[in-house]
Amino acid sequence: MAEIKLATEVRTEFGKGAARRIRRADKVPAVVYGHGAEPVHVTLPGHEVLLALRTANVLIGLEIDGKDALVIPKAVQRHPLKGTIEHVDLLTVKRGEKVEVEIAVHAEGDLAPGANLLEFVQNTLLVEAEATHIPESVTVSVAGLDAGDSIVAKDVPLPKGSVLAGDEDAIVIQVVAAQAEEPAADEAEGGAEGAEA
Repeated sequence: MAEIKLATEVRTEFGKGAARRIRRADKVPAVVYGHGAEPVHVTLPGHEVLLALRTANVLIGLEIDGKDALVIPKAVQRHPLKGTIEHVDLLTVKRGEKVEVEIAVHAEGDLAPGANLLEFVQNTLLVEAEATHIPESVTVSVAGLDAGDSIVAKDVPLPKGSVLAGDEDAIVIQVVAAQAEEPAADEAEGGAEGAEA
């Protein structure tokens, strides 16, 4: 995974008013924590952060008070209506260090013939991976699966260097039979009763 460098300014003002001023300047307030160090409050460039966070578990290089830091996003707060980034929590990591992250699960292949539906019970898997080699996602084959079949976490193939960190027996994907549409018959009966009245 490529590392993205972002310009950083250490914040000295706190509170809602200061956060609003930062956002009006097209910047994002953030906090950097981890490795037992005191949390550092910083300001990041808004547009660059938005682009960086399009990649799940992106590795970000920051320069804080002249020192380089590697971080991954741990929590992102977005505006409920606009979708803009309001605040970011960043976790400090070191090269070679293992971290637990959630990665997206994708399915490929065609289900067995019939009216079957694919249901994602979990869209992500919790894995442990080296901080500089975090996979973006995993893909699992659902080819030939029929109603009642399921795929559990331990059956999902993980990239080299990644290990499952969550419940290995948790159902990730299941195949269910499509339900017949009965409400249409009820509507027809209701229409007939209305005509008699």
